[in-house]
Amino acid sequence: MPDSQPQPPHSSSGHTDTGTLLLRGARLTDGRTVDVRLGGGRIEAVGTAGSLATPASGSLAAKVDLDGYLLLPAPAEPHAHGDTALTADGDGPLSYDTQEVQRRATEAALLQLGHGATALRSHVRVGDVQGLDALTAVLQARRALRGLAELTAVAMPRVLTGVAGADGLAILRDAVKMGASVVGGCPDADPDPTGYVEAVLELASEHGCPVDLHTDASDPARLARLAAMAGGLRSGVTLGPCGGLGRLPLEVAARAADQLAAAGVTVVCLPQGGCGGVDRRGTAPVRMLRAAGVRIAAGSGALRDLSNPVGRGDPLEAAYLLASRHGLRPEDAYDAVSSGARAALGLPEVRVEAGFPAELLAVRGNRLAGALSLAYSRIVVHRGRVVARTSAVREYCNSATAAGLDLPRQGRGEPS
Repeated sequence: MPDSQPQPPHSSSGHTDTGTLLLRGARLTDGRTVDVRLGGGRIEAVGTAGSLATPASGSLAAKVDLDGYLLLPAPAEPHAHGDTALTADGDGPLSYDTQEVQRRATEAALLQLGHGATALRSHVRVGDVQGLDALTAVLQARRALRGLAELTAVAMPRVLTGVAGADGLAILRDAVKMGASVVGGCPDADPDPTGYVEAVLELASEHGCPVDLHTDASDPARLARLAAMAGGLRSGVTLGPCGGLGRLPLEVAARAADQLAAAGVTVVCLPQGGCGGVDRRGTAPVRMLRAAGVRIAAGSGALRDLSNPVGRGDPLEAAYLLASRHGLRPEDAYDAVSSGARAALGLPEVRVEAGFPAELLAVRGNRLAGALSLAYSRIVVHRGRVVARTSAVREYCNSATAAGLDLPRQGRGEPS
């Protein structure tokens, strides 16, 4: 089940985009150079460079020259924490003032949009001191971002079992009524982790919501019970970051991977640093999970908050780390932050082919491996409209040696 229902494409003014956008001279990962025509929020046509013209029924809203750019399906962010993002440098206790949470959730989403993520899932704490204020703020940020990016919220109660759990369960129900489209939380922190999962799955089944749970996955027996319970939920179950799987004995982790695959559970790994304390850092064993048939996605986790004071929130960095540290092919690593991440969010597949959603990322470069290494300049397309640009220019002092060798040098010109 998608996090949110598809909406017609909108401009920044809130009106539906009806114009056509032509992307000229883009390079695809298979080596072809193509023109791509977008309209109505979808890819209308893909043809050889110079072959596409404006359809007779419409007028071109814009042309974008993508010579020197690699065109990719846009990434998505399956595991963000917008309510606590960008708070590492703050003085005093963390503020849950609604306006302040909305500001930082919006700023964090725009930061990640600039990197290419046109859809984001934000895990939001509910209950305790913050009540439903943080969720209210993130939902306000979602409305403010309409037309730029799709932001959805996961409600995360602290405790759902015992006497204290009654309040948590009530507030979780209220969160779903308010607009949280995913139910989640951290069963590891509840005195009865199995009871916590049962409560979440029951409520999710009742409302037809997906489930997205935080777990370190360091207890194989508990993980096996979770996988067994999750297998029957039609709207889907996602787990992350599961870094504890990498600390288990190989045969135990392999058995857990088989159980997760059989249950149809998606694992979201966080190669950029996780979202818990230092003692729970680590990335899930992605190669083992993939080999077992587990669906894999990669996210950013904490973004410059108290649990992780650094971070870029960049999906291409996550893909780079999966390739450089975990041995995935660049194509598989990028799939984890694009197709895999979109599938985890219940969103339709994107390919650079006619008929698919116009959710695209253009990065300067000719090959995917190079783009993951040095993706400085980027152009982001959401619902058929350019919504973000990042321009990077690198210059060196004049050098006769460099000129004589005819080394490549990026100029100041930018696509129009």
